[in-house]
Amino acid sequence: MLLEKVGKGDKGRRVALNTIGPVWDGNEVWLLTAGGAMFAAFPEWYATLFSGFYLPLLLILVALIVRACAIEWRGKINSETWRSRWDWAIIITAWIPSILWGVAFANIVRGVPIDENGTFTGTLWTLLNPYALLGGATTLALFLSHGAIFLSLKTAGEVHDRARAAAKTTAPLALVIAAAFAIWTQLAYSVTWTWAAVAIAALGLVAAWLWGNAGSYGKAFAANAVAIVGAVVLIFGSMYPDVMPSTTDPAFSLTIDNASSTDYTLTVMTWVAVVLVPVVLLYQGWSLLGVPPPSVPRAHARAARLPDAAQIQGVCVTPALLASPSTRPMRRGAA
Repeated sequence: MLLEKVGKGDKGRRVALNTIGPVWDGNEVWLLTAGGAMFAAFPEWYATLFSGFYLPLLLILVALIVRACAIEWRGKINSETWRSRWDWAIIITAWIPSILWGVAFANIVRGVPIDENGTFTGTLWTLLNPYALLGGATTLALFLSHGAIFLSLKTAGEVHDRARAAAKTTAPLALVIAAAFAIWTQLAYSVTWTWAAVAIAALGLVAAWLWGNAGSYGKAFAANAVAIVGAVVLIFGSMYPDVMPSTTDPAFSLTIDNASSTDYTLTVMTWVAVVLVPVVLLYQGWSLLGVPPPSVPRAHARAARLPDAAQIQGVCVTPALLASPSTRPMRRGAA
């Protein structure tokens, strides 16, 4: 989202892209896993949501696919025009999901027209209501601030300076927009206990702003993450026990009971999650810290630990990207 702003020139853009090298594809796998788990655990919710929100979710999926291609292909040809086009593809396909996720979740909280058969009866324009648009602006602002803080944490030199300036601008903007959305949600759709989630999210955003201004980007990133967790608790706590409220008739709402799978399926999924999710989280944490695998040469291992010189020269985060085609331009005919 901030690629053009913080990455002036190809070297700066490579520095920005390399910061997400160990995690961007893994994060997309989490998204696909969530969709699959939703299908298995709550098939009725999955069917109604994916049919009613077909166009927004399709746009998100296409954007994620194009972004993955853009990240992988931008360095395949040694051409400034080629790289520029893919860079803009990365920017556009980062903005689209950032807005549409908020629109989708806000509509789920607000409720949508669902009939007695669990079928969505609205249109695309039903989803583009003021509350949903504010939700889209909220996720956009939160993700911009989160990304700017992350870039400030992971880079040095000119890229770091531009990312720090972006963080100082986006953090208070995210605080204001998120506060408006949280208060609207709490007053119109939520319950008393979720005021705690609102307070946690607010404290997290304020702390992220203050720590970011003080240059403590690790603490600011953690605080922003806490704020996002608070927002998630607010969203799902507001709906409980519904998973998709109906504005046609509350009796038609999908709940954790009437939208769920069988007890046996839920039991198996629970045990699988209890065993495997911690393992995956540990592995992803290990990769996020930049720990190289044993097979990586020692020189690459040192670069993966992000010395200042490597950051300034654009040799940032993972050995995989250090050896990627983006650092070894290919002939046009070889792409």
